[in-house]
Amino acid sequence: MHKRCLMAAGYFSSINNCGCKGIRTCLRCEAQKSEQHLLQKNDLIQYDFTYDPVSKTAVREEESGSRQSYVFPGIFLWENFVSEDEERELIARMDQDVWRESQSGRRKQDFGPKVNFKKRRVRVGDFTGLPAISRHLVDRMSQAPQLASFKPVEQCNLDYDPVRGSAIDPHLDDSWLWGEHLVTINLLSDTVLTMSLDGGWGDVEHGEVRVAVHLPRRSLVVLYGEARHRWKHAIHRKDIHGRRVCSTFRELSAEFLQGGEQEKLGSELLDIALSFKGAPL
Repeated sequence: MHKRCLMAAGYFSSINNCGCKGIRTCLRCEAQKSEQHLLQKNDLIQYDFTYDPVSKTAVREEESGSRQSYVFPGIFLWENFVSEDEERELIARMDQDVWRESQSGRRKQDFGPKVNFKKRRVRVGDFTGLPAISRHLVDRMSQAPQLASFKPVEQCNLDYDPVRGSAIDPHLDDSWLWGEHLVTINLLSDTVLTMSLDGGWGDVEHGEVRVAVHLPRRSLVVLYGEARHRWKHAIHRKDIHGRRVCSTFRELSAEFLQGGEQEKLGSELLDIALSFKGAPL
């Protein structure tokens, strides 16, 4: 493809323009700096489980043939949340907008308020709402009992590509601004959401417990309860095998809802978000 076409499509970028900061790296800056992805190094003993969405348990098969199984609450998986036609339309609409370079080999599109998490400040900024195409997705989410009252105030689209070494390191999402439910729609390819906890679970007192949650293409996953607030979540580089796009929706915490200290600001942000007139920031 001609260089000009690549630039217009958003696929051409110099190796210096990767978006990584601090210890975050991708294949572009690793090739330049001869560095490895520091957060993938882990000296802890690791215990690997797989999440079973039917029984809602984490399962581990021992070499001896025995089987460990623990209840793993806080995950709701909705397979085939969008159809193949809807997926094509969603991706086409996203690709009409600019994808901005982000950390760890990802590209992103933000639809949300201006936030400084370190200083705990939030303002409207240039926020104009969630994108119009998300209105029917949000309406459909409310059909799930876990999301009956879910009102998203932010949407973040992320683009993962194995060529860039895309990943997101284990982390907990903020709880000061964002509320109980984290909702993600997984598009274009299957992947694995890795939940992790440093010991203190089941019979594991020491070491790191990891639970692999398989996310089929076009599925929706919700994290809440302990899976939201206690377990870190990640998408590892090894689990990106083709282009993967996801849309993550976040709701407001109690501080910004009715009766909270910042109820007025929260109401203003929700009115803007649910106008569905937004453009990416």
